[in-house]
Amino acid sequence: MDHFEYHDGVLHAEAVALPQIADGVDTPVYVYSRATLIRHARVFRDALAILPSVHIAFAVKSNPNLAVLKVLATEGYGADVVSGGELERALAAGMAPADIVFSGVGKTSAELIRALEAGIGQFNLESAEEGLELAEIARRLGRTATCVLRVNPDVDAGTHGKISTGKAENKFGVPFDRAAAIYARLAGEPGLAMRGLALHIGSQLSRLDPLEAAFLKVGDLMRTIRAAGHTVSHMDLGGGVGVPYKSGDIFPQPGEYAAMVARVTADWGATLMFEPGRVITGNTGVLLTRVVRVKEGAGHPWVVVDAAMNDLARPAMYDAWHDFAAVAPSGAQMTANIVGPICESSDTFAMARDIDTVARGDLAVFRTAGAYGATMANTYNSRAMVPEVMVDGDRWAIVAERIEPSTILAAERVPDFLL
Repeated sequence: MDHFEYHDGVLHAEAVALPQIADGVDTPVYVYSRATLIRHARVFRDALAILPSVHIAFAVKSNPNLAVLKVLATEGYGADVVSGGELERALAAGMAPADIVFSGVGKTSAELIRALEAGIGQFNLESAEEGLELAEIARRLGRTATCVLRVNPDVDAGTHGKISTGKAENKFGVPFDRAAAIYARLAGEPGLAMRGLALHIGSQLSRLDPLEAAFLKVGDLMRTIRAAGHTVSHMDLGGGVGVPYKSGDIFPQPGEYAAMVARVTADWGATLMFEPGRVITGNTGVLLTRVVRVKEGAGHPWVVVDAAMNDLARPAMYDAWHDFAAVAPSGAQMTANIVGPICESSDTFAMARDIDTVARGDLAVFRTAGAYGATMANTYNSRAMVPEVMVDGDRWAIVAERIEPSTILAAERVPDFLL
């Protein structure tokens, strides 16, 4: 459920008509619903309440907007960060350092130092090499780094290959058959406090059985490590639960996910950690766009909109589907190709799609754009950086300004040797 609904024939975000935002900010623009964000955060959190000990850290990479993070901080969420920049955003949003988990395969020395100095709650180590480097830094700073070891369980998530992270050929985590030995080695390192295992097999999962298979494997590994005399008090189960992008698609609900986790982990005796992203923010946002023109095509007309692959990269990168809907539909339908203005054939949102009939100047939205939307935007073709807006009831505010090409140009310099 979301709070993007039609009232008197016009699509609204909560109580705000989307044309009002288009008039105030222009298009393209991301629009987030605070009510939807809160609802999804609470539904996920409440579903996990059947578990005895839980820590939830929002995957900041899915939507790092400061206003979004602020809402989630007030809902008791911590942060799962994968860069120093995301760490600073989480701290700026008021998330407690102790509730921040630092993931990612390529943490730099500077990032490790900053995270240690900030006092974050957990490092998810991706390799023995990273653990040894962190141990040396921690000793030098007179600190102890609380850590878990990320394991690659070699389980196929059944998702798009570019967002699959738990197969042996993926870059994440340590090989499953070496994990116990690596854990033992790092547990003996002064400067590290090893407390558990982590895994994350991929994003946008449509079934629970790959997750269950991965959890069962890592549960067995947990028992092996404990039998060797090492502490395992925390098990980080990552994120990955998907959301329906296409009307009619069915995905596991948080309650179903929680029930599976409860069954699999009943005898673990560990704090369970979760890092949801898309399942929290996916349906909280739309990308509002305007039709530039409708152009005749060989088979179907081309609907050219002012949003582009630099604003919403998922269709170009993953052949991803986003429902497309007119803001003020007439009731008529057409079959068309939906594309943006970028000088690339990959700047295509849909081909031969049955959509609301639209014409030049009409407003439309790409739905389910609250995750991996603005965060992946760029300025290719020297286009502006897309702005973001948050709606709260009948109020709305710009939460990320449009960064114009002139501002970007002003940050560049021509060296003296070219003058």
